[in-house]
Amino acid sequence: MKISLFVLSLSIAAAPAAAQSLAIDPHVDLPKSAAAPGWSGKTDPTSQFDLDRARAGGLAAAAIALFVPQGTRDASTLAKAQAELRARDGAIHAIVERNPALAVFARSPADVRHAAASGKFAVIESFLNAWPLGNDLDQFDYWYGRGVRILGFVHAGNNQFADSSRPALQFGDTPGENGGLSPLGKAAVRRLNDLGVLIDVSQLSDAAFDQVLALSRAPVIASHSDVRGLVDNSRNLSDGQLDALKARGGVVAINAFSAYLRARSPETLAAVAALQREYGLKPGGAALSLGKQAEYDQRYHDIVGKEPRAGVADLVNAVDYAVKRIGIDHVALSSDFNHGGGVEGWADVGEGGNVTAELKRRGYSAGDIDKLWSGNVLRVWQAALDARDPAYRRAASRR
Repeated sequence: MKISLFVLSLSIAAAPAAAQSLAIDPHVDLPKSAAAPGWSGKTDPTSQFDLDRARAGGLAAAAIALFVPQGTRDASTLAKAQAELRARDGAIHAIVERNPALAVFARSPADVRHAAASGKFAVIESFLNAWPLGNDLDQFDYWYGRGVRILGFVHAGNNQFADSSRPALQFGDTPGENGGLSPLGKAAVRRLNDLGVLIDVSQLSDAAFDQVLALSRAPVIASHSDVRGLVDNSRNLSDGQLDALKARGGVVAINAFSAYLRARSPETLAAVAALQREYGLKPGGAALSLGKQAEYDQRYHDIVGKEPRAGVADLVNAVDYAVKRIGIDHVALSSDFNHGGGVEGWADVGEGGNVTAELKRRGYSAGDIDKLWSGNVLRVWQAALDARDPAYRRAASRR
């Protein structure tokens, strides 16, 4: 018998009164503390995510990003990134392996539903920034075998697969150097479709975004994006991109990232521009040394960190904008916790009920809220699984 998502009750916790029946966060990062020996993710006050607060806040599942930041594209840096990738993958799996009574690994929407019904938290492994995979498409098969079910090609900086919405000037990036997707990136879209991996279009350049949607035979997700109609930033999605997502059956998960929900002040923008001039940063310019990169990053974050933080109302303003533009069936919610995400009122996984309360205050129905918190993400994920190539999957399983 088919189980309806919307009648599932969240048995993993006595969630706050404002909480929803099932909640999924499609983009959470590992905290720095995950590198410590014995880390399990159960209780971690240094992190915005742990299992204890997820239970208290009514969060049933999260896509934990297997993420290594973009670096200079040389062999030694790549080797270090690959080692870091393996360590972070181990940390994601440790959440389940060290907490078997509390958490399970989810490789499909059905797994998420079964986890909620059994009172356990569902850990979904996602992947952000394919740079550490080198030029080997078979690496996608390997990471699928490890459990990766959502994948985004880039972060802040271009790589061998695609152009980023934020070329890394400190690495000498040239905007549009791949023309969107490289030939390798286009082949990767086909491979991910064959595997049934949900492609994440957050962080892509406009051209790369368009090309992914044109090439993919499955709907896609923007797992942590906001709207350019409210804050004019290349990291945010334009009205045209939102329309294209809807046309292809996709979903945008509105992201609790302050800088993309509230425009930065003219003073902050001027300070960042002056800092870039000081370091000689310009499109296609010389890359900074590792020491200068670290110095620049620290000073940059010192500047932007002085901006007032957005709140839950700003987050729901962006939800409202997207829903009015493309409809309730194509919008979701995400936090970007542990990588700059979090707003006043939703500062960690324990405070999700505040988002639900604001949605109710704005007139969203219980069914609408279910779609925003989980239904739309599960639908698009299932669509990616349904579009996979059975013949390819059988061949891959024999490798």
